[in-house]
Amino acid sequence: MKKYFTIIVVVVLVSSCKKGFLDRYPQTIIAPQLYFNTESDLSLYINGLLDQPGSSIYMNGNEQSTDDYATTGNVTIKNLMSGNISAQNAPPNWSWGRLRTINYFLDNYARANVSDAVKNHYAGLARYYRAKFYLDKVKNYSDVPWYSHAVSPSDSAMLYKASDPRTVVVDSIFKDLDFAAANVMEKVPAGTPGLWAVKAMYARMALFEGAYRKYHPELNLQATAARFLQLAQQQASDIIASGKFSLTAKYSDLFNSDDLSSNKEVILNTAYDASKKISSSGNFGILDYEQSPSRDLVQTYLMKDGTRFTDNPNYKQLQFVDEFKNRDPRLYATYMYPGLVVIPATTPYVQKLSNNFTGYHQLKGFDNNSTDGTVISSVDVAAIRYAEVLLTYAEASAELGTATQADIDKTIGLLRTRAGMPALSMVVANANPDPVLMAKFPDVTGPNQGLILEIRREKRVEFALEGQRYNDLLRWHAGTTGFAPYAQGLYFPGLGQFDLTGDGVPDIILIGASASIPDDNNKIKNSLGKPLIYYKVGSFGDQNVTLYLQNGENGGATVTGTGTRTFMEPKYYYLPIPVLETTQNPKLKQPFGWQ
Repeated sequence: MKKYFTIIVVVVLVSSCKKGFLDRYPQTIIAPQLYFNTESDLSLYINGLLDQPGSSIYMNGNEQSTDDYATTGNVTIKNLMSGNISAQNAPPNWSWGRLRTINYFLDNYARANVSDAVKNHYAGLARYYRAKFYLDKVKNYSDVPWYSHAVSPSDSAMLYKASDPRTVVVDSIFKDLDFAAANVMEKVPAGTPGLWAVKAMYARMALFEGAYRKYHPELNLQATAARFLQLAQQQASDIIASGKFSLTAKYSDLFNSDDLSSNKEVILNTAYDASKKISSSGNFGILDYEQSPSRDLVQTYLMKDGTRFTDNPNYKQLQFVDEFKNRDPRLYATYMYPGLVVIPATTPYVQKLSNNFTGYHQLKGFDNNSTDGTVISSVDVAAIRYAEVLLTYAEASAELGTATQADIDKTIGLLRTRAGMPALSMVVANANPDPVLMAKFPDVTGPNQGLILEIRREKRVEFALEGQRYNDLLRWHAGTTGFAPYAQGLYFPGLGQFDLTGDGVPDIILIGASASIPDDNNKIKNSLGKPLIYYKVGSFGDQNVTLYLQNGENGGATVTGTGTRTFMEPKYYYLPIPVLETTQNPKLKQPFGWQ
């Protein structure tokens, strides 16, 4: 049975800001001496800060323009590479209202007539939220102003201060996380972060900063990377040693369950119940087909026997049905695969093809167990799951050079066993690194090169289409190989009839750009008596066709763009500060390469 946590919105929030910054005192506010008195007051305020992801992780904005996805959406990373972003029209990420809301609590919570343990619990949660807020700012801008208190509107010196160095801000972030990890309680209302969620987020954030410093030479902080990798390793180790979490028996159950509240893999759950008007986006966003998974991601999955798919000399010419044969079972929980029946249909689903899309369809996040909209919109989302903790421990250990086969067995080994895949051998991985992954991540070198690359494969596969790839590519310094190439899709050798369901019977027919699609009565029928679905094929941008192939009528992979977009290093790892802000506060300096 689901347990729900209802958030009551209190008119105490203090996020109103003049010019989007920190220089207006809240207009509607309850005086702190009248509000911060009881545990209920503290709880209501803190729970108004909940920010964990829900079903949007399956349709995540910037995620849609990584090497995992193609999209027609207007997303930031695409706009960066097209040159459509400047300080004059910068994305609205330079906003600080949430920070004022958090700091206002921290300035006043100690008034409450409760024990120190209770006070520190809620202060720990506030500092957890502040750490998350600031890491997002650091990701976008690197150096930003650090504010530990709500700023008075009359304090112009603080309002218009210069940015603090990344090192200062990040040290403050981890002081907040240290306090949170030491004081947040384990038992909390369902659907809200407790001790283990805080520690899991701590590990995630430390891994991000450690890897970012190691692989981003523009920071000149490589010598300090190990400290954060060690923090990530330690926090992940604490969670593993607690014995409170384990992997779900079946991988796909994580993405179509209407109740994850008692699932041992889920460290933090986002619960939905459409009957109580707490609804997810259900299947509808995925079915709208504004995004489509990539062929590059398909090719990353191993064969069922643990060998590399890309070691097949003909892997780039394999067609849809063949490339799904004998693969890592997680692929079939992530992509709509040949032979899948999408209810209420009783026959296999035929991939819909369209210009600007890859032809692959996403299954992860799609509930194929019901046609009832209320049920579909009530599927829970694992906001943080134990699998990530295992991967964090493995990656941090490999990057630090301390990983042992036992470490790999108790982390990657568990994930592969759950998936029905062979174990990962450090010796084999390092003796024979994957050349495809080496090309994607040329910064990875050294004796653990093969192991690190295989852990990155595992992270991509285990969390495919769950909203983590964008940040992973950022911290791994992989903008040129992970963001710039246009996603490709299904391969077709040329014009003709093709089977997309795996039964050996053709489902579609590709015809030339100058040909005409016949009316329904004159369409060719397959041996099952069904008319074939027609597509007119041409080169990218041809307005007279319905499917773009690399070589037009001569075949190739479906394409969502041509050429390679330019990812400017290191500029595009950051965003520009809006010009209005730098005009009001000349002490603010644009990050790397921005003017």
